[in-house]
Amino acid sequence: MKLYNIKENDEQVSFGQAVRQGLGRNQGLFFPSELPKFDDVDALLAEDFIPRSTKILSAFIGEELSQDTVKSMVENAFQFPAPIHAVKEGVYALELFHGPTLAFKDFGGRFMAQSLAAVTEGNEQITILTATSGDTGAAVAHAFYGMDNIKVVILYPKGKISPLQEKLFCTLGKNIHTVAVDGDFDDCQALVKQSFDDAELRKEVGLNSANSINISRLMAQICYYFEAVSQLPKEKRSDVVISVPSGNFGNLTAGLLAKSLGLPVKRFIAATNVNDTVPRYLETGKWEPKTTIPTISNAMDVSQPNNWPRIEELCQRLGWGLETLGKGAVTDEQSAETLKAMNAEGYLCEPHGAIAYRILEEQLNEGETGLFLCTAHPAKFKEVVDDILGGDLELPAPLAKHNAMELLSEDLANDFDALKAVLRKVQ
Repeated sequence: MKLYNIKENDEQVSFGQAVRQGLGRNQGLFFPSELPKFDDVDALLAEDFIPRSTKILSAFIGEELSQDTVKSMVENAFQFPAPIHAVKEGVYALELFHGPTLAFKDFGGRFMAQSLAAVTEGNEQITILTATSGDTGAAVAHAFYGMDNIKVVILYPKGKISPLQEKLFCTLGKNIHTVAVDGDFDDCQALVKQSFDDAELRKEVGLNSANSINISRLMAQICYYFEAVSQLPKEKRSDVVISVPSGNFGNLTAGLLAKSLGLPVKRFIAATNVNDTVPRYLETGKWEPKTTIPTISNAMDVSQPNNWPRIEELCQRLGWGLETLGKGAVTDEQSAETLKAMNAEGYLCEPHGAIAYRILEEQLNEGETGLFLCTAHPAKFKEVVDDILGGDLELPAPLAKHNAMELLSEDLANDFDALKAVLRKVQ
């Protein structure tokens, strides 16, 4: 299957090219030229996670990679479950934190690593440059750790991610280089975009990106929406409403792509914190990003979400009105209240999942089944969760191991020339 650049439609590439290239000309995102649809979704939902995911991803990749190759990629990437948990009657949590870095981005990061390995030729040198607001960094770092011919440079906003998030990916070394930028996530993202706009630099260091702007990461995320619905009782599948905690909007894009394949979802809700560019846009029709505000749900502290153009492209192609999307924004105080209420119900969550749960509860109608995404293990936000709930969360083994290790990051001014020097140094 071909993919095209949303900004410059004449740029059309293969799946392999899109994975290796990351972004198109003029910082354009790649998008599938065809939108496949499954005729018998019930039969697909009856399959197990790995064979079902293989069929889903093969539908997008096409004949470029054999189904056996895709199956092997999926088996290597998805080595952990994505269970749903009933929080209360008719409301379920999709737990996406059972992978090695305890966050949903393990699915996309590991599948991208498999994809890049499958489409890279010979001794081609690749430098992966990505920005993270918390969880992407760990997922990408662990997915690519120790891989031959691949260097990874991860930018993150200094002092604006949780200490445990930082420890999980800034303690690895080898081919993983982590950089604490004096700025916010949007500044980090802007530096990544500048790097991709520099044709000479791209060629010199073999630049690629592992943000959700890379189509392979996004495609992997489609699979766990099907996995979630497959676990619901059949009588509850006809009126499913899914609330997605949203920062860069890759997760919501993947959910809408799942719906385009035929997954029976009644509607989606875009749930944000006070960095509410999208909810305000859906309300007013005006795209007016504000300065990013630090919150306790820091992985969602994004004011200029990169993936939003893909959502608009998909909705335009399928004739879906943006007004069909639910929306809502939650303050830190409301997040804390919700976290306490969920804990009283017997479910331990963290601020991102709490935001999705709160808005779902507010907007769920009688007879509908609610599903919200829990994107990270509560212990990744131990300081915040302990403070709100007055507890002392035990660290899972991966966090405890890395928490005891020394940080290896270097500090960097919010300066493109300084970043170029780093990218050249790590070669």
